[in-house]
Amino acid sequence: MASDAIRLDGKVAVITGGAGGIGAATARLMAARGARVAIADIAIDAARALADSLPGAIAVPLDLESEESIHTMVAAVADHYGRLDILHNNAALLGPDIAQQDGDIEHMGTALWDRTYAVNVRGTMIACRAALPHLRESKGNIVNTVSNLALQGHLIQAAYSSSKAAIIQMTRSIAASHGAQGIRCNAVAPGMTLTPALREAFPPVLRQAVEAETLRDRLGEPEDIAEAVAFLASDAARNITGQLLVADGGCASHVPGIAQFRAFFGEHV
Repeated sequence: MASDAIRLDGKVAVITGGAGGIGAATARLMAARGARVAIADIAIDAARALADSLPGAIAVPLDLESEESIHTMVAAVADHYGRLDILHNNAALLGPDIAQQDGDIEHMGTALWDRTYAVNVRGTMIACRAALPHLRESKGNIVNTVSNLALQGHLIQAAYSSSKAAIIQMTRSIAASHGAQGIRCNAVAPGMTLTPALREAFPPVLRQAVEAETLRDRLGEPEDIAEAVAFLASDAARNITGQLLVADGGCASHVPGIAQFRAFFGEHV
């Protein structure tokens, strides 16, 4: 295999939730590596603005709560480009208003729980189901964005974290059931990522608490996660499927309270 297997020349990639944050960074990176990118988002004006800045890119409206919208999106991308090679399921129900409601199970609203699963799990499943016939033809692949919260217990975000855990299992199921057809399926689990939305809305004191538990010297940027997604989507990852790549700066890899241990033992630790 050529050393430029990381390139995506000739590939068609659709990125859900592609108008901002990790999705936008991934769209830019994949386009820079030669892919033709379809930016699918409910924020269609922002999607169009980004698509206009990328060669060969298009914007497609997408509402993950609507099965019809998902099928229309996949069909529009396949019709426009004549193929589909990469499905990046990045969109999720995650905004300041949602996060404030998503707490512990005792106080969980049933409507919020159902909507979270409708968007994150059901929407991702339908997108995969609609894309699989096209990916079979192209020997393409799926990359799902999940979260390191799917691997850890937390005081908050019970609905979000459990929905992302479901997508991890969906990833393995698709890899197992469709691998013999030449289709790969993997997932990337970011930790707290410094998207514009997080910088604006997340309480600084909580952000600092997560940053203290990061094994790097900073939190991740959207571009850091985009690199992981683009790698898994490329031929450089041709022998990787059914896997979860945790890209959280090491937060999920260590014993609890590492920040306190650092403070106790000093800066040399």
